[in-house]
Amino acid sequence: MENQSGASVPFWVKGVSYTDTQKLKDNVTCDVCVVGGGIAGLTTAYLLAKEGKRVVLLEAKTIGGGETGRTTAHLSNALDDGFPNLINLFGKDGARLACVSHGRAIDKIEEIAKEESIDCDFKKINGYLFANNRDQEEELMKELEAVQQIGWRDVVMRKECPVASLTALPCLQFPNQGRFHVMKYIAGLLKAFIDKGGQVYTDTKAVDFKSGTVAVVTAESGHTVASNHLVVATNTPVNDWVTMHTKQAPYRTYAIGLAVPKGEVPDALFWDMDDPYHYIRLQPAEDRGASTDLLIIGGEDHKTGQDAHPDKRFYALERWARLKFPMAQEVEYRWSGQVYEPVDRLAFIGRNPGDANNVYIATGDSGHGMTHGTIAGMLLTDLIMGRKNEWEKIYDPARISLKSAGEFLKENLNVAAQMKDYVTPGEVDDPSQVMPGTGRLMRKGTTKVAVYCDADGVRHECSAVCTHLGCIVNWNNVEKSWDCPCHGSRFDPYGRVITGPASKNLDKA
Repeated sequence: MENQSGASVPFWVKGVSYTDTQKLKDNVTCDVCVVGGGIAGLTTAYLLAKEGKRVVLLEAKTIGGGETGRTTAHLSNALDDGFPNLINLFGKDGARLACVSHGRAIDKIEEIAKEESIDCDFKKINGYLFANNRDQEEELMKELEAVQQIGWRDVVMRKECPVASLTALPCLQFPNQGRFHVMKYIAGLLKAFIDKGGQVYTDTKAVDFKSGTVAVVTAESGHTVASNHLVVATNTPVNDWVTMHTKQAPYRTYAIGLAVPKGEVPDALFWDMDDPYHYIRLQPAEDRGASTDLLIIGGEDHKTGQDAHPDKRFYALERWARLKFPMAQEVEYRWSGQVYEPVDRLAFIGRNPGDANNVYIATGDSGHGMTHGTIAGMLLTDLIMGRKNEWEKIYDPARISLKSAGEFLKENLNVAAQMKDYVTPGEVDDPSQVMPGTGRLMRKGTTKVAVYCDADGVRHECSAVCTHLGCIVNWNNVEKSWDCPCHGSRFDPYGRVITGPASKNLDKA
């Protein structure tokens, strides 16, 4: 499970068995069709099935095989962008609702795990936000004032961090955060969904969406699912061509797992205030069948497709880890994932803007995929069942905030700037210059070609033009993929879609 750059999947992806699923081989009808088998799609499907709805779940890969399987499995309502920013954007009531919704999501995961007897190593733990310098210490005080303004009174300032090597400055302690084994949870949730009559079709890629009184999803095989309601929970909406992709930006994020002597690091969450920031948690030995604990450290985020040497991110993470955790031993795991950052910091969950009223999306996880995904299940279930939900407004995908206009402009100017790649030279002049196991761009007339050389020295060529909105893809030497620097579509070395919003493979060269 490791490529030539040393990237691998997290340990929790291995050794988890699923209830048997199958590919869609017929036309089916249902009350609700959910597209996306990550935590957002599966939670939504499970909760609707529990309400008595006939639900069909479609997944292009395997259940949890997308970004859910690449999470660091933090569960937190201490939101990354800070409560001073959230109060500025959404007011005190909006910031309070955001905090409460993520807290309720942690409780919902615990509730489902108990109700369905899912052994997923769930545990409520403390979280600590720590400062690295005096300026950050001042920001820490502003954060404390902000959480007090929204009524979160049990957040406290501690003079010392529980891990002395992290910082000598104060930290904020956030209670009732959490962590769990995401793939054990997903496996148990899948079984519970099927037991309630849910239908699951994996290796079933949705390629066409038709809205109307009855929504129709067509799979790559040509078979269809017709439903009264459609939910698209695919990390970024594959049923939307432009609108939502202007309101959020794709980022790659990196993680490593290091062995540490058992008991030397407390079982808690930690975050610093750097930019990009670092996030830390522990997977105790008894939860992974090992003699040492696993210290999971993430960070080093950058715009997708906009770093020529992403492998250096792992080295930077390891240097930081060894500085802050001198007791750390060997690196056992390295992996990366993709998050979508909304321009105004909160996810987009609700009715798809400009679409029929029975079409819903969940996107913009902003690094809180596990709680945002669970919020999506709770909120979308209420909307489909016709119940009011006080979170509807703050997560509304159609919302517009003038206060986030600057961020909106910055991200979309960044996208426009990528079009310069059409006129720049290629990285190589001839396919023979591409070494085995690597990919390079080559100019061919007025366009560019993506050239990949496999381990046997055979060169494979395809168009370098992303099939979403036409940007030029770049080679990712960590994941061995072609990544679009505009909206985050990713393709394998041969040009086949890995991640949307693109739904078509790269064209032949």
